[in-house]
Amino acid sequence: MDLDRPVHSLYQSKRMGKKITTKYSCQACGYESNKWLGRCPNCQSWSTLEEVTVQTKEKPTTQRKDFSGQLAKALPIKDITYTKEERLQTHLSELDRVLGGGIVSGSLVLIGGDPGIGKSTLLLQVSAQLHQLKKKVLYVSGEESASQIKMRAERLGIRDGEFYIYPETNMLAIIQVIEEIKPQYVIIDSIQTMVHEQASSGVAGSVSQIRENTATLMQLAKTNNIAIFIVGHVTKEGTIAGPRMLEHMVDTVLYFEGEKHQSFRILRAVKNRFGSTNEIGVFEMNQTGLREITNPSEFFLEERIPGANGSAVVVSVEGTRPILVEIQCLMTPTAFGNARRTASGLDYNRVALIMAVLEKRTGMLLQNQDAYFKVAGGVKLEEPAIDLAMAVSLASSYWEKETSLSDAFVGEIGLTGEIRRVQNIEDRIKEAYKLGFKRIFIPKNNVKGMTSFKGIEVIGVSTLKDALQLIFK
Repeated sequence: MDLDRPVHSLYQSKRMGKKITTKYSCQACGYESNKWLGRCPNCQSWSTLEEVTVQTKEKPTTQRKDFSGQLAKALPIKDITYTKEERLQTHLSELDRVLGGGIVSGSLVLIGGDPGIGKSTLLLQVSAQLHQLKKKVLYVSGEESASQIKMRAERLGIRDGEFYIYPETNMLAIIQVIEEIKPQYVIIDSIQTMVHEQASSGVAGSVSQIRENTATLMQLAKTNNIAIFIVGHVTKEGTIAGPRMLEHMVDTVLYFEGEKHQSFRILRAVKNRFGSTNEIGVFEMNQTGLREITNPSEFFLEERIPGANGSAVVVSVEGTRPILVEIQCLMTPTAFGNARRTASGLDYNRVALIMAVLEKRTGMLLQNQDAYFKVAGGVKLEEPAIDLAMAVSLASSYWEKETSLSDAFVGEIGLTGEIRRVQNIEDRIKEAYKLGFKRIFIPKNNVKGMTSFKGIEVIGVSTLKDALQLIFK
């Protein structure tokens, strides 16, 4: 035996006729290496390569076939017929909005979120809605027992009907049950707990296991027209655990977000082959489950204080829905050499950019001021149209002048201080008018060619300096 070779490269044995060896796989991207590396050459992540066992015996590949045993065939494109995708609308209108109008038959939907955020509760409520519509549902749980799911289901009003609960982690056994029951909808909770015997590694949650299980579920969904929901855990960075290819394989990726100390939850679509991306649905968590918030703008603005400075309301668009959200800013003299900047719900780099423009174009001295930004309600805003509201809230706190409760602000700010055009301006104005706002400040270029609105004054501004003079005159 060559003692100079590493021990792990010598680990080869035969068990039950299968040759076993080891390799190192990146848990972030799936890159494979014959030796351990501190940094993954593919995704540049540190300390993500873990040792896994590999069955070097080749496993047979199977063709796609449905429950009737019919195999997929190669056909000329002129001979292929299709119909518009069938959508099932549940009684959860917020979920239907995020999915693009309802659940598509044969789709594979991935739902990720922090532990305890309410992913299982949401899917149980979806099962309840499907149960009321006389649909056959199979709920596969790898984390809870059947009695635990039964208790939560009774709390949500699910007691009988075509709703099956199957506590199992073996993917081959799950496939067999699906073929026996032939459900129309399947829920897998969660993909990180499932184990596939044909995968190269037997450790649940490893890259090879997640890849093999997702590929199997995708084949089941597409060949048998079953809508499958997959629950995925997230990492400390907020992304779904496992290889990035998991999100590429599925049709729709949803993130369930929310603060642990607040009751509301946001369901956000970041990928959707059957609808709009960046669409959101808003829910409130209570003792009986998740309650839909059909008017999130009113929900986010209900606790505004009259006469307070450092507050501005922006009409942001999430997907196709305009939402009014309050942006708050607090400016205080710094007690240290370097001023502190803090942002909650906003991009820190965007905050620094707006403050630099205010200093250069309006003459504000902000170098000796600490700045604290917050989006009320814990919503995360990313679109450029929030720039003007950020600047107004900062100026309001800096000058200690209040903004009117009936004013809303929309506009992107350029580095030269100009207010740039934004999209969906008419939808934003209609939403502001619906909630009782009397004035809305928008980019001047958006006013051209726009239909007139009654009941709300539309004010076009071209520069940041002119906007602040009109607001705080």
